[in-house]
Amino acid sequence: MNLRYNNEQRLLADSARDFLAARSPVAAQRRLRDQGVAQGFDTQLWREAVELGWSAIPFAPHLGGLDFGCMGLGPIFEAKGQHLSATPLLSSVVLAGSLLALAGSAPQQEQWLQPAIRGERRLALALEESGRHRPRDVALAAVADGDGFRLTGEKFWVIDGVAADAYVVAARTAGQPGEEQGISLFLVPADTPGVQCSVLPMIDSRNSGRLQLDQVRLGREALLGVAGGAWAVLDAVLDRGRACLAAELLGAAQQLFETTVEYLKTRVQFDVPIGSFQALQHRAAKLYTDLALARSAVMAGLAALDEAQLAPAQRGRLVSLAKWKAGDTALKVANEAVQMHGGIGVTDELDVGLYLKRVRVAQACLGDRDFHCERYAALDEACA
Repeated sequence: MNLRYNNEQRLLADSARDFLAARSPVAAQRRLRDQGVAQGFDTQLWREAVELGWSAIPFAPHLGGLDFGCMGLGPIFEAKGQHLSATPLLSSVVLAGSLLALAGSAPQQEQWLQPAIRGERRLALALEESGRHRPRDVALAAVADGDGFRLTGEKFWVIDGVAADAYVVAARTAGQPGEEQGISLFLVPADTPGVQCSVLPMIDSRNSGRLQLDQVRLGREALLGVAGGAWAVLDAVLDRGRACLAAELLGAAQQLFETTVEYLKTRVQFDVPIGSFQALQHRAAKLYTDLALARSAVMAGLAALDEAQLAPAQRGRLVSLAKWKAGDTALKVANEAVQMHGGIGVTDELDVGLYLKRVRVAQACLGDRDFHCERYAALDEACA
């Protein structure tokens, strides 16, 4: 398993950093927040990212993709974390798009996935039904109705859900919440009668929606894959999203660390830079080692997704390790950055606070530290 980017991936990393530094610096995210843009990202920026091929990276060529693998997504999400750049890459491509690629029929892929890859349509995954990530606890019922299904219920924290063109909705056609069997996936166009998505405000000012389904009638053609058998593909795709979020958290933590070290070198107290104080040096050194460990975990998680011979439990264990370590490290770096900057660190004048807010949301998204510690332990037993 290769724990370093290859030459092509390093070129992709360089181009992503240069592109986002020029087109989407932190000031751009601050501007989106201040203007109250509901969709949470710049549509022109997303069109340019699509032209660069970002939306095609993980998909096979027959779908219009580049077949660059999940390792190809890592440098992009690291750069997004470094610049706090908001795009629907995670929601429309990595999550909903991957579900269509793995479970969708040819007509579904032609109608929805290929336009999403071209940036003509935007998709979102509607999964969560509570305040915490519990993917097996799907309770929203899809009741058989003639030759189709009828869905009623709510989904929360739908990433980039506001103004999406369609939703991939996880619903239960059999079994009880907590069971893997019985979970199904449905492709629901946003203009379907009974579908409404409203804004759920988040501290990072990103696009998060509350999806309400009121007696939504769907034909059988809306079903992705086999009724009641969606868990395996859903779990695999969630791991893709978790690894990408881990890469984003690593990028944000790295940028925060570098910003803080620069501040330690330039901030003067008692006629000397505060970076000369041994206590602050020790704290910075601990963060440096944590970042190195986090990078190794993230690279292993990304690589595991492209290793076909790995068992699902082995893949999931490495991804959960990456998400836990990257999230834990990013929180430590963000907290230390605020403290080392002093009182100004919690003001809106500095970008430190923006990173802190994004880190807290991304760390909780698709499973927080507690979730992935528990998942790792369970999968470790399965691999034994």
